[in-house]
Amino acid sequence: MTGKKERNKERREKRLQEISLLRTIPYSDNQRWWSQETVAVVTGANRGIGFEIARQLAGHGLTVILTSRDISVGIEAAKVIQDLGFIVDVHQLDILDSESISAFVDWIRQKYGGVDILVNSAGVNYNLGYDNSVEFSRQVIETNYYGTKNMTKAMIPVMRSSAVGARIVNVSSRLGRLNGRRNRIQDANLREKLTNLETLSEELIDRTVSSFLQQVEDETWQSGGWPQTFTDYSVSKLAVNAYTRLLTKELSRQSQGEKIYVNCYCPGWVKTAMTGWQGNISPDVAADTGVWLALLLDPAITGKFFAERREINF
Repeated sequence: MTGKKERNKERREKRLQEISLLRTIPYSDNQRWWSQETVAVVTGANRGIGFEIARQLAGHGLTVILTSRDISVGIEAAKVIQDLGFIVDVHQLDILDSESISAFVDWIRQKYGGVDILVNSAGVNYNLGYDNSVEFSRQVIETNYYGTKNMTKAMIPVMRSSAVGARIVNVSSRLGRLNGRRNRIQDANLREKLTNLETLSEELIDRTVSSFLQQVEDETWQSGGWPQTFTDYSVSKLAVNAYTRLLTKELSRQSQGEKIYVNCYCPGWVKTAMTGWQGNISPDVAADTGVWLALLLDPAITGKFFAERREINF
């Protein structure tokens, strides 16, 4: 087992070195579909991965809207990026508050007319190390899944039409994989329904997370066949992954020129406040795949799950 862990560690380090090299290669003119007029919204961007995604997108020459639940913190974060000479605007946004979302969308419509990129980075996790408490499971589910879903639904009407399409990137996690070898839902029938696009529905996803929350309330969740590592976080990200696939199916009906490409990615175990600074990946490296997906000029890549710029299974 030790040998296998060492090999996995070596492979991961090699891949991270490859990504570091890729990041030094500038985009060519025919890859750069964006300009200073391209608007990207990043939620939860006042710190951590969200801040890094905002910084890197702004560094590529886009206009970035940095959002933060606490506007004073958001203004300070935006100033750091602005001091680098990049174009960053800032606005208050609480994805748990429907009025906050509505106010934000109205502001976007009035000031910018629309957006080209949405990166859903806002999220929470209350477990560290080997903890697996479900004390805050409702807040985790409501933020990571319902907040992301509600924000996305509100933003789709203001996403701009263009020849290259708009983009939605959801920051997710491998912990939410349906068919991983470890840490998956044990109910094979439910896994099949969530995997199959013919049976996957918003109602099914909502019912799944509601069932989990009910079992938490009843104190029966431990025998419910749910993922055993960071259970509430894993269930929330499983829902995000499933919703990414469902949304891709729904948006595939959009006509050419109105396409919206939707993907999600796992940034890894990142050294941020969310992990208690225990992660093994820096935020700038963790942000890379999200930025890459936001800027990718490939209509075939939609409804997919990535880690370290490589597609992985849901």
